[in-house]
Amino acid sequence: MTSEKLANIIFKDITKTPQDYINQYKKRALKENAHVTRYAPSPTGFQHIGGIFAALVSERMASLSDGVFFLRIEDTDQKREVEGAIKDTIDTMHKYGIDFSEGQETDTDYKGNYGPYKQSERKEIYQTFAKDLIRQGKAYPCFATPEELEALRNSQIEQKITPGYYGEYATYRNLNPEEAIKKIEEGIPYIIRLKSQGKGERINFVDLIKGETSFPENNQDIVIIKQDGLPTYHFAHAVDDALMGTTLVTRGEEWLSSLPIHIELFKILELKRPEYAHIPTIMKLEGKSKRKLSKRKDAESAVTYYDEEGYPIVCVIEYLLNIINSNFETWREENKDKDYHEFQVALNKMSKSGALFDIVKLDDVSREIISRMSGDEMFALYIEWAKIYDPQMYELAIKNEAGLKKFFSIDKNTAKPRKDFAKWSEVKEKIVYLFDEFFDKETNIELPKGVTLEQAKEIIKEYQKIYVHSHNSQEEWFNHLKEFAINIGYCANKKEFKNNTEKYKGMIQDVAGAVRVALTHRTNTPDLFVIMQILGEQKVLERFTKFINK
Repeated sequence: MTSEKLANIIFKDITKTPQDYINQYKKRALKENAHVTRYAPSPTGFQHIGGIFAALVSERMASLSDGVFFLRIEDTDQKREVEGAIKDTIDTMHKYGIDFSEGQETDTDYKGNYGPYKQSERKEIYQTFAKDLIRQGKAYPCFATPEELEALRNSQIEQKITPGYYGEYATYRNLNPEEAIKKIEEGIPYIIRLKSQGKGERINFVDLIKGETSFPENNQDIVIIKQDGLPTYHFAHAVDDALMGTTLVTRGEEWLSSLPIHIELFKILELKRPEYAHIPTIMKLEGKSKRKLSKRKDAESAVTYYDEEGYPIVCVIEYLLNIINSNFETWREENKDKDYHEFQVALNKMSKSGALFDIVKLDDVSREIISRMSGDEMFALYIEWAKIYDPQMYELAIKNEAGLKKFFSIDKNTAKPRKDFAKWSEVKEKIVYLFDEFFDKETNIELPKGVTLEQAKEIIKEYQKIYVHSHNSQEEWFNHLKEFAINIGYCANKKEFKNNTEKYKGMIQDVAGAVRVALTHRTNTPDLFVIMQILGEQKVLERFTKFINK
């Protein structure tokens, strides 16, 4: 009865019981083996690539099993909350095609029958469970001051004893309830701690990624309710995942050390525990060693990096799927036209150690995907990016829509489509010659190997006289160019040229190269015939004249 009295004094406004909430949050009606997963960020900053990675794993496991994927905001540490972080999470996930079945939708609204989905709005629920633990003698108020806890820790370290608040070192663990009530009435600050039942024995556990593992059971009297009445992460996690029917928790491997605490919490609360899968930390190769991808050091850690650089969202997602399961690359090679959602993610095929993040590999994946896009699709995605990040190119692209679509369509639907672009920020450098606004200001002119500027000018001077713009095909145009080149002393046969170099001015490719340079200032471009069609006859002839006069 004394413990009952203590519980009622600490939580005098709590009238419900845990069973009331268990009855309120009904068991989900889902098919067998369907996963209920969640993404549960703290709103202490804006989203990073690791968050996308973690959320993608959870979303795929739920979707592929016809389950439920929900968003829960773990905002119990309100001093560290960053304004706008919740909206950023919701918007970012939606942008990357990671949509939630239920959960928080805005800062204030949610959808679903298991809410609220913000932990700060579930305070009464946590206190109900904490009150019940105090009533049973499984939790207690702790009046230790920060100074006392620091002194205890220093003493334990000095004596080479495992630091913490447990067993004989938990001063208030066995405080008589009447004495606790007296301290509360005197206004002495306190928190609520779990009275751990752990003896330090080893626990065997199966993680769905790491496999079989073993660790000492928890024996620490962890804090479950803070001085402000809100729960700690550990306590809220156990209560919420049980009531919300979470069946699978996928989270970073840095939480693996917390597993003994969570196992004990579910046991003491007599709640059903979900399965766990601890995903590998995203790593970066630095020299010959790996290190954790850093928010401070690495630009690619921020989601905004991919927006600014112009990586199509599908490219980032497919690259992350490569990290999640290495066999995705083979699957994609064998299923070029399938949507990535059809790929069967398998937790037991994930890396058990750090997942290496490689920008070069991302570029390769992105080039492959962009090469399979139609010219129209590329144009639409490019102007969407340029409108925000390169307004000048956006305006030029809109004015030259037909030409740019034609350029993006070069060599599409062939056995070996061009792979010129990994991201939209690379487009400008490779298309500026299409626009006089940039072309006329260029001072650097590349020349074909072995061809001087004067020789190139002489070729163009003669070619301008016989230039025909109305050829119906690339083949027809090239045959005309070939005939012209032979007539002015260039060889069409490599072997012939090699054996009789003195008879010829050069090879036909020197002539084609001169035409390319005159029109683009570059020695390497996509199909020159298409570029001439995009420029139009008038502009082609104007550029020939400008080149001759250089």
